[in-house]
Amino acid sequence: MCWLEGGQGAKRCLQQAALVTVVADRESDIYEEWDRIPDGHMHLLTRARWDRQIEEGGTVFGSLTRQPAMACQALDVSARPAGKAYRSTDGARKRARTAHRARMELRYGRVRIRRPQGCRARQASIALSVVELRERPETVLPGEQPVHWILLTSHKVETAEQAFQVVNWYEQRWQIEQLFRTLKRQGLGLESSQLAEASELVKLASIATLAATRTLQLTNARDGQTQQPASDAFDDDEVAVLEKLLGNFEGKTAKQKNPHAMHSMAWASWIIARLGGWTGYASDAKPGPITMLHGLQRFDSMVQGWKLAKMWA
Repeated sequence: MCWLEGGQGAKRCLQQAALVTVVADRESDIYEEWDRIPDGHMHLLTRARWDRQIEEGGTVFGSLTRQPAMACQALDVSARPAGKAYRSTDGARKRARTAHRARMELRYGRVRIRRPQGCRARQASIALSVVELRERPETVLPGEQPVHWILLTSHKVETAEQAFQVVNWYEQRWQIEQLFRTLKRQGLGLESSQLAEASELVKLASIATLAATRTLQLTNARDGQTQQPASDAFDDDEVAVLEKLLGNFEGKTAKQKNPHAMHSMAWASWIIARLGGWTGYASDAKPGPITMLHGLQRFDSMVQGWKLAKMWA
């Protein structure tokens, strides 16, 4: 029900949006969701969990194995550690993966999935686009699993360009994972709240989501790939404090300087990351959302002190 209610809630809240796409992992591959949510304005994009029967004969996965690759493209694959946090939806532990440049094969098409037995959904079958991204064997590193995604979507996919757009949208699901990681135990500890009333917990979650979103803004800006200004996340007093802090963290050499344009989001991200414990050296791991959150928490205290000083000046 959480997937159905979440999609229906988003539909109500985002009526004015030009287009809405709910992006989700395998747990959301539920026939009732495909039946109830998409309506032309609201779309679903979900990683397939079930090899569903299709009206064309056979199954979704089987239809892909009969297709030749329609496009091939080199993509950078990020590293993934092994462990409890990286289990698939069936409970199987995923193996670690090394960052590398992979050669990917793309397949896509249109299928009509059949209603499962015992399911009371209204539609006996539903037309969906299917996109498969599979890593070619020659780029798979020894002992590692190839990247393999099978994506289902209510969007029409008729060209390789549209298929790669769907893949790019699904990649953004990592932002969802990072948002909840920031909200939970490693970050804001929302699940540790002892509030007894659901309405109060909703208010707390709303405030925490704003803080987590700000944290992700800084994390996404750390490489300076966007032109986003710092004013999108910081007010005038906060920008003034950032300016004062800059001198405390910059060294004498070029490698110890903030490399980003003054008053850009990337510039602010560099300073907040230093407050969170990052050394600032390019050879070190890039600061993630937890480092940014720790930096923001220290920064917010400093801003309160700055405002108090101004009051008593």
